[in-house]
Amino acid sequence: MLEGYACVPYTHDHQSIEIKDNWQESKNVESMYFVTATFSDDSKPYFPSHANHYLLAKYGDDSKIIKDIERHRQEKTAFLFNTSSELFERDVDGTMNFVSVYYMEYSKSDEDLSDLAMVVSKNDRVSKASTADMHTYSTEPTKFTFPYKENIVVLEVSSQKSHQSVNKYCEMTRRNVCRKGITMTNLVGLSILEKLK
Repeated sequence: MLEGYACVPYTHDHQSIEIKDNWQESKNVESMYFVTATFSDDSKPYFPSHANHYLLAKYGDDSKIIKDIERHRQEKTAFLFNTSSELFERDVDGTMNFVSVYYMEYSKSDEDLSDLAMVVSKNDRVSKASTADMHTYSTEPTKFTFPYKENIVVLEVSSQKSHQSVNKYCEMTRRNVCRKGITMTNLVGLSILEKLK
């Protein structure tokens, strides 16, 4: 049983409304948000059928979420990030308004992860940092296999500032991680528009 984040295309059709209603009632879904996704230029070739708007859900049991996603599989890609380890979690001022997802191009050693945690923890707006494995679901086959799906890093960011400002702040953190010799590349930035649960 793994916990993590599900990111499902929200296209205002019957399928996405049904999944939203199911998750609002599900004890397995701890919280849910309506988000805008901004994919990096590096990740776009791997996920050409991505959506602009997603439902982002934090879940406690991946097996239940996978069943939901598979039952409502659509052309636009859905993402599942099963968190494998938590680098840190702390209370910060403000409510979560951004989730930043990265991938590392090389396998992660314990030393790399402790360096990463140390650098990221200096960003006082990051409330939680986790490593994760990524799974994707779509009715469309992908042209290229994403090679870094086991090297994902997810940051939860809380701030009263604009999404652009938070994105810049996250980019600065990413660059600081890269200076440590850890190649961390932006996958997608999720700007929270509304808390649904």
